[in-house]
Amino acid sequence: MAHLNPCELEIELFCRGIRLDPTCTLEQDARGFRRTRAGLGSGLELVIPGARKDVWCNVPVFEHFCATSPFLLKKEQGRYLVVDTRTDEAYPVRIPPEPAWYRRLTSRGHEMATIGVLQGTYLGVYISETCRFWDPGNDRHCHFCTSGLNVGQAEVLRKGVDEVVEVAQAAKEESGVTFFHLNAGYQREDRPEASRFHGLNLAAPYVKAIREQVGGFIGVQVAPVFPQDFWKYDWLMALGADHFSFCYEFHNPEYFARYCPGKCGSLGQKTFFAAMEYTAAKLGKGAVSGEIIAGIEPLADTLAAIEYITSVGAFPTVCIFRPLQGSLLEGHPSPDPEAMKRVFLHLWECTVKHGIPSDVIPNIQVSLVVQPGDTVYLGGNSWRERLYRGKMAALRILGKPYFSAKMRPRPVPVSAEEPPGPGFQFNPASPLRW
Repeated sequence: MAHLNPCELEIELFCRGIRLDPTCTLEQDARGFRRTRAGLGSGLELVIPGARKDVWCNVPVFEHFCATSPFLLKKEQGRYLVVDTRTDEAYPVRIPPEPAWYRRLTSRGHEMATIGVLQGTYLGVYISETCRFWDPGNDRHCHFCTSGLNVGQAEVLRKGVDEVVEVAQAAKEESGVTFFHLNAGYQREDRPEASRFHGLNLAAPYVKAIREQVGGFIGVQVAPVFPQDFWKYDWLMALGADHFSFCYEFHNPEYFARYCPGKCGSLGQKTFFAAMEYTAAKLGKGAVSGEIIAGIEPLADTLAAIEYITSVGAFPTVCIFRPLQGSLLEGHPSPDPEAMKRVFLHLWECTVKHGIPSDVIPNIQVSLVVQPGDTVYLGGNSWRERLYRGKMAALRILGKPYFSAKMRPRPVPVSAEEPPGPGFQFNPASPLRW
């Protein structure tokens, strides 16, 4: 087998997992294994050094398929190596240590890591209670998800805005975090008086508080609203949101219906598409993500999804399927690495073709997925690719004053408790986005 480049190794590790050699001392060296949010970040955080960029990866360790992985993590003379036992080739890796603030308590007495955790270099916070699709008697949760097993167990069930601000501040000051990602399960209720406690209404106070007290780039991932409520996206932008992500999971409508019964029945696939297209048009290329899972639906559908997402100006976030313990798809096989390499080569090509920015904002490395920026290792050296890489390098330099300004807190003259109502419009003024 040929030597694997950093992205190829990342894909192999996502698909095959890793075994731990007795020489490892991860209790002292690594971030703890934390099954929070949907459960995707339950593995080992490691960094694969590379000439063009370092690649962050959350590697499966406990899932069933890891027991037969050809990859073994060893520690030799104080450094960690990923050894491919098929070839005995060893790849040096870094193990990010657990930040000191993880164990610190918030003002309400909760351990900070039960409020938010690093997943790569960004802070992820699940702001809602358990997804309503997990409710007894109404169980229609996504078959790959374990959020109903994690929220209220591995993480605090109700996270106060003040606590989230405290954790965000610690993450920014001590870990250099520049991006704060707020996500929630499905919360919509039929009662009008309960509307403020779900979706974008729920996210609004968190967005405003982080913008005013912490600064940085703020992302929101909640169930999409229907077109008559698209003004709420403008409201969140006015409060300080920089990014929206839409997890529609499967491009093939039959797979969407089969594996996401709650999303299909309550929202519908087209709602995700409409919301993604609206926000992408508002915020510009790369400021909105379309999130899908690769390795379950037919490969052709995943390739079509990537083409569609990038064609509307959105950022393709493609998760390699992980059969999580406790999920309904726990017994489903992990994807074939060679098929996934085809997926991410296509992702690189579509990112270049449609000019979707990647790795422009400092210190946003997502360990849960193969980022578009990681796929530079899979591409070639055509004139279009060289031009794209040059443009991204220029944006990183030209955007420094903008990035610096975004990291500073600023007052927000819009209420987070009283939505402005239909007809509200917001026009982002910044010339540089993601």
